[in-house]
Order: sequence, then structure tokens, then C-alpha cells
Amino acid sequence: MRVLLVDDHTIVREGLRALLADSPDVEVVGEAADGEDALRKARALRPDVVVMDLVMPGMGGLEATRAIRQELPDVEVLVLTMHESEQHFFEVLRAGASGYLLKGASAADLLAALRAVHAGDVFIHPSMAKKLLGDFLTRAGAGEERERYARLTAREREVLKLVAEGYTAQEIGDRLHLSPSTVQTHKTHAMRKLHITTRAQLVRYALRHGLIDPEG
Repeated sequence: MRVLLVDDHTIVREGLRALLADSPDVEVVGEAADGEDALRKARALRPDVVVMDLVMPGMGGLEATRAIRQELPDVEVLVLTMHESEQHFFEVLRAGASGYLLKGASAADLLAALRAVHAGDVFIHPSMAKKLLGDFLTRAGAGEERERYARLTAREREVLKLVAEGYTAQEIGDRLHLSPSTVQTHKTHAMRKLHITTRAQLVRYALRHGLIDPEG
């Protein structure tokens, strides 16, 4: 595997070269200190994988990644960065990189990432993958809650709000011109649809979704 190292700090490039020196399947064929130099070296050396820093003077890593992938589609790019953010991650993928590794990674992670992108796979740093999964599950959960609430009838929503505000079935019935038993039926249906089993859960749900005033 022929590798080009791109980072504006000499000590980082030297450290990476030293980490890879004992790997018989990896050969560091060149180094570059900025994006423009990286593009020139990639054209001349045709490495299998470019290890790319993001923040560099002149042409940054994102622009260099995009240029290399457009001009040299057979050259894979593994981004090595200190930025652990969803925004940077998706920008890197859109630019054409196949890997996202944090600078706090171990030598074993670096080798695993290089081998993965060289084989045509995508590599995501484990902590970044965990964060992305957590964000996805949070959004998915919020979407499920919205879908559940959307299944409530207008009357069930009215009853739900009044129950959360502390009104009794009799008081709600008087307000909505319903019998207490009908109020109880609407309340039961609403709570079942929302997967809520106690009034405390109902109040927390109503507060979280802005159905009642927390100062009320």
C-alpha cells in the first residue's frame, strides 16, 4: 500500500512515518505540507491512499480531498483530524474521502483505517461512529414521538393537555361537555398511543413537547 502523508506540521508527518515504518504492507512514498503540494504529489506519485489533514495554510484538506478525488478517482483519501463534529464528518464524505480518523487514535486504528479504505471500504473512528449513532437514535426517537402524537385525535389531544395540567375527569368533562367516563376513555387511548403508563410520565411528556406551560 503506497501512502502519501499530508500535514502542515513536520513533527506530525514524522510521527506518522515512524508509526507506519514497521508495517510490511505499507510504504510511505511522500509527504506534503499543504493542499496544493498534496495535489502535486498525488499526481506525480499516484499513491493508493492519501492521509489528509483538514486545517492547513493555503489550500485546506477539504478542498485538496475534493480535487484529488475528482482528478485521481483511484486514489483513496483518509482524513486524519482533531475535529470530532458531525458537520466536519459529512463535509469530508461529500468531498470524497473514504475514512475519518481522529488524531488521538492509536497506531492500530491508523493501520486498520488505511487497510479499510485501501480495500474500498469506509472507515469511521469508533468514538465518532458512536456519536453519529447516538445522534441518529435521538433523531429517530424524536421522529417516533412526533408520529405517535400525530396519531392522536383532536379530542384526545385536548384531554391529554388538561390531564397534564392537573384537571380531574369531572372538571375536564365539564369543560368539554363530556361525561367523566368518556374523558377517561380518551385519556386511556391517548396514553396507550404515546406508550405512557403514569400521570408523571404524561406531565413530563407534555412539558417536553410544549403542550403545557412549565410556569403554570
